[in-house]
Amino acid sequence: MGAPLTIDVVTIFPTMLDGFVCESIIKRAAEAGLVSIRTVNPRDFTTDVHRTVDDRPYGGGPGMVMKPEPLVDAVESIRQADTRTILMCPQGAPFSQAAARRLCEEKHLVLLAGHYEGVDERVRNLVVDEEISIGDYILTNGALPAAVVIDAVVRLLPGVLGGGPEAHELESFSEGLLDYPQYTRPPTYRGLEVPEILRSGDHAAVARWRNEQARAKTRASRPDLLEE
Repeated sequence: MGAPLTIDVVTIFPTMLDGFVCESIIKRAAEAGLVSIRTVNPRDFTTDVHRTVDDRPYGGGPGMVMKPEPLVDAVESIRQADTRTILMCPQGAPFSQAAARRLCEEKHLVLLAGHYEGVDERVRNLVVDEEISIGDYILTNGALPAAVVIDAVVRLLPGVLGGGPEAHELESFSEGLLDYPQYTRPPTYRGLEVPEILRSGDHAAVARWRNEQARAKTRASRPDLLEE
């Protein structure tokens, strides 16, 4: 087994991630030595008594902007030659399964969680390699988007999920389609039956049915995926 993926989250709310990284698959992946997740608080890189990380924007306007000094110093304190630093912000490129697959190949990810009205532009200029958004909406800070990226990336690491590579290769978006309908026991529940084809034992027919269902669901709910 090679070196684990290291993920550092730069955030002024490190405790927001405590419960997330200590549960379920993420916890097991860390215990197995497949990933190392750490938090870095920019307040530890301030020099004033109030540990100030924000200030009013030049040119006026509402809200506060995160200062460049503590963010840049925080990133530079952990950045290495193979580090990829990602700013979580609404202006970033939409996060996708393809992006998660790409990021799981990295050795060291730094997820920079913005807050308030955003970060000083010089932070982008000095330490950010790319920007990611998890959707066209606004959250109070970037810790939750960082958690989403961590979950999507870590579960793709070899050995994290059981069931071999198919555990994630046949999921929604892996082939550009939404997932097909899934069923388990009992075969009949409240008058609704599991499709007979899934109980037929004909694996080729099951595969065709699943592909047809996936395409139908994608056409109905996300036709943009088919266009792409």
